[in-house]
Amino acid sequence: MIQQNIIWHPTVVTKKDRHQLNNHKSCVLWFTGYSGSGKSTLANELDCQLYDLGVQSYVLDGDNIRHGLNKELGFSAEDRIENIRRVGEVAKLFVDSGQIVMTAFISPFQKDRDQVRKLFEEHEFIEVFVDCPFEICERRDPKGLYQKARNGKIKDFTGIDSPYEKPLNPELTIHTAQTSVQNAARQIIKHLRKKEILT
Repeated sequence: MIQQNIIWHPTVVTKKDRHQLNNHKSCVLWFTGYSGSGKSTLANELDCQLYDLGVQSYVLDGDNIRHGLNKELGFSAEDRIENIRRVGEVAKLFVDSGQIVMTAFISPFQKDRDQVRKLFEEHEFIEVFVDCPFEICERRDPKGLYQKARNGKIKDFTGIDSPYEKPLNPELTIHTAQTSVQNAARQIIKHLRKKEILT
């Protein structure tokens, strides 16, 4: 539903102003992959490395968001779409504030990720496919979710009874079963420098 009598108020301090203050540009690094692929671990390692470089950054983690902003949402197809829509809007606020934001969400559907991409200017949305073989993710099972899904305690679980659509053209693909989390984070920082997001 389109709301009436709501007018967008532009800010006085612009995104470009914040870039100049921070001495770096802003973007969202959208980590996507199976549960257990290493999205949150990598996002937090990258956050630490960016912090050491004096970069303004923040991690939006899937579980954490569902404790607050999206706590009323379940895991139906409709709720998953809304979950990703809201996260995309929040990520845009962080980017507008001049920060580099990392989002760690399975976000299994290409259509939903593409809709979020449309919120951002060119080069601001960086899709990072955290590519880890499904069998390794299930073997890791850090939260015990795969076992619960196999036992029928969790319905519509990605990879078990709900599909995961691999990114068609991600800006980055990280193979977490083949590289250390530290090296993976450094690989992402190298990409940010190449794209002149970091100086």
